[in-house]
Formats: sequence, C-alpha cells, structure tokens
Amino acid sequence: MLAFSLGSIPAYLLVSMLSTYLPPFYAGRMGISLTAIGLTIGALRLADLGVDLALGWLMDQTRTAMGRYRPWFLAGLPVLWVAVYKVFNPPLHPDTGYLFTWYILLYVAYSMLVLGHSAWAASLSGSYNERSRMFGWMLGVGVAGSALLQATPLLTQGRIRPADPASIPTIGWIIMVVATVMVLIATISTPERVAPSVGKDRNTLKDYLAVFTNKSMLRLLGADLFLILGPGSSAPIYLFFFHESKGFALGAVSLLLIPYGASGILGAPFWARVAQSLGKHRTVQLAGLGYAITQTILMLVPAGLFWPTFVSMFSVGFCGSAFIVLIRAMVADVADEVRLQTGHERSGVLYALVTLTQKLGSSLAVTIIYPILDLVGFVAKPGAHNTPEAIRGLNMCYVFAPIILVVIGSVCLIGYKLDAKRQSEIRAKLDEIAGAESLSGPGETAAAE
Repeated sequence: MLAFSLGSIPAYLLVSMLSTYLPPFYAGRMGISLTAIGLTIGALRLADLGVDLALGWLMDQTRTAMGRYRPWFLAGLPVLWVAVYKVFNPPLHPDTGYLFTWYILLYVAYSMLVLGHSAWAASLSGSYNERSRMFGWMLGVGVAGSALLQATPLLTQGRIRPADPASIPTIGWIIMVVATVMVLIATISTPERVAPSVGKDRNTLKDYLAVFTNKSMLRLLGADLFLILGPGSSAPIYLFFFHESKGFALGAVSLLLIPYGASGILGAPFWARVAQSLGKHRTVQLAGLGYAITQTILMLVPAGLFWPTFVSMFSVGFCGSAFIVLIRAMVADVADEVRLQTGHERSGVLYALVTLTQKLGSSLAVTIIYPILDLVGFVAKPGAHNTPEAIRGLNMCYVFAPIILVVIGSVCLIGYKLDAKRQSEIRAKLDEIAGAESLSGPGETAAAE
C-alpha cells in the first residue's frame, strides 16, 4: 500500500506549484495584468478538457502484460520531464504563447499520472470501505511529499523557497528527480489486476452514453467541481493574502502551507474511517461544514500571529482533505455500477471526468479571482503599495468565496444513492457474472486471468 501510494507524490508536487506559486511567478515574470494571466490559464484549461477524456478512453482500451493503466502511468514520466523543465525554466520575458504551449504539456503529464494511478487503484480492490482506505493512503502520502516541498525553506536554511521566483528552476529539478523515483517504485512494486468484461464483447453508443448519464456520476461531478473550486479559489491568491494582508514574510508564507498540506496525513485516514460509519457522501458533507467553520476562524486570527495561524491552517486543510479522498473512492464505486450496466471497464473515462472537473475548478478560480483583484485595485508586483480597499477585496476573495463554493458542493450530494449496501449488491452481481463466464471460458476472461 505504501509503495503504491508513493506514486501520488509527483501529482501533488505539481498541484502545489501550479495552483499556488506558478501563477504569481509568471505574473511577475511576464509583467502583464492579473486579468491577462487569469484569462490565459482559463483558456489553457478549456483547451485541455478533451485531452483527459481521450486519455481515459485510450486507457480503458489498453491491453498489455503490465495491465491497462500501469503503462500509461509510467509513460507520463518522460512527458513530465520535458514539461517541467520548460515551465520552470522560462526565458526572461516569456509571452503567452510560451506559457500556453508548455502549460498544456504539463497538464497532459499531470493527467497521465493521475488518471493512470487512480484507475489502477480502483482495480486493486472491490470493497466499499477498502477503497476509502486506499485513497486515504494515496492522499496522505501525496500531501506528505508536498509538505516536504513547502518545508524547503527550513530544510535548506532559506536557500530554496517556493515563494521566491529565483528558486523556481531548482524546484523544477527537485520535482523531476522525485517523480522519477516515486513512479518507478510504484510501477515495479504493485501489480495490476485487469477486470474482465462481463457479458458483452461489443461497445455500443448506448454503453458510452451510460458513462455520461449515470445519475451517481453526475452528482459526483457537480460536487467535485465546487469542492475543488472552493479551496482552489484561495490557492492563486495565497501568497498575496498572507504576505500583503496578514503581514508574513515570504519564508513564513511557504511554511504556513506545511500544516495545510500535512494535515492530510492525519485527515485522510480519519475521514476514511468516519466514512465507514456514516458513508462516503455524508462524510463529505460533514467535512464541508467543518471547512466552512475553520475557514471563518482563519479570517478572525489577527495579522502577524504565526502559531495561531499555523493551527488554523492545519484545521482548514484537515477538513478539506476529505474531498479528494472520498470523491475518488466514490468514483471507483460508480465504475462498478457502469461495468455492471454496460459490461465493460470504464474507470479511465470516469476518472478523466473528475480530473477534468479538478482542472476546470482550479482554472476557473484563477480566471474569476484575478480579474476581481484587478477590479478592486490590487497590485501584484513585489513591493507595490495596496490601498485598504484593495486589501479588503483580497480578504473577501480569500475567505468567503471558498466557503460559499464548498457549501454548494456539499449540497450536490443530498440524495446520493450509491451507498455501501448498494455497492455490495453490485459487486455480488459482478462476481456472479464473472464466475459464470469463467466456467463457460470466454476468451477475454481467460486472457485477463
């Protein structure tokens, strides 16, 4: 479990940089407005939407000795090398064309890693509660790696700081080395069980439409979009908020992300355990309520108080860690439902849909929040003076937008039907069909075995 979960670390390293540090880095490097940066990143994500679905479909069709999804996970590594080098080592004054080209490739690398790893995880277990535990491990190990990246100011005595533009190229090399080691460990150490098709040999248009019209999946997509958009709306203005509004130095700003990320190490297994009693969707709703409360408390902490802010950031991250863990585990349950309905494995496409909502949510956050900061007169350049009105607008964007969006995401799960009882019934039917077909000896089942 640990060796497999190490494969989550590269994606979490990319997320922390793409959402928090790279947008301000390019805003200063390119010398253009926050609105222009926001619109460019939004356009990037829109252009990338079809890539995830295409990758998911290709993964589902793949048949190799290594499995369906493991080869794609491994193939994402060289794509990451090229993309990270170009994005983290831009020319002195890159244009939007440079940003667009290499950001797109970085998103492709991210998609290959996340889709391959998530769909592969779904194939490793068919148990409702075991999936919560598995995805809890994946998030916990991933955020542990991300927390170490945030701790580089301490580990290097201030020589490497993610918030410092001069450190960005070095961090790029760190990501490439760490990703190589972790991907290889996960790939070599963990086998993949290829789930056989059940009852059908041909794909029909109706089978594909079933993926996009599944009621459980539609609810998950709505919830996932807003649960990503909530915390995502604070990420691109994190540096601005804690430096300009809360008065922390850049080194302290990076350190304050450590409790936020590291809280997932404790939060992920905690919420996975709670989900075994309450059910996954109710646990997500409970965590959403906790997120709203702790985010409000964060706003009330006086400026410049490091340790109260440290504790408050931990509590916000602890509640937020439930979202990705449980939504991804719930998608694995939907994959069983779709396989029973259509007779074919569709985990790749289903995880492509939630990866798509994750990208869309984080890009919409930048596209919406940055123009609002421009509107209230906030200036992002280092050393610039911002008016009290601009700081007040920054505060409102950082605190209240995430609360509203997370509440909407929690509401989307009201009436969700695919609980533990229903999932166990689906698995029993799948096992029954697979057992009957193994006795009749269909070619695909025999090959999979």
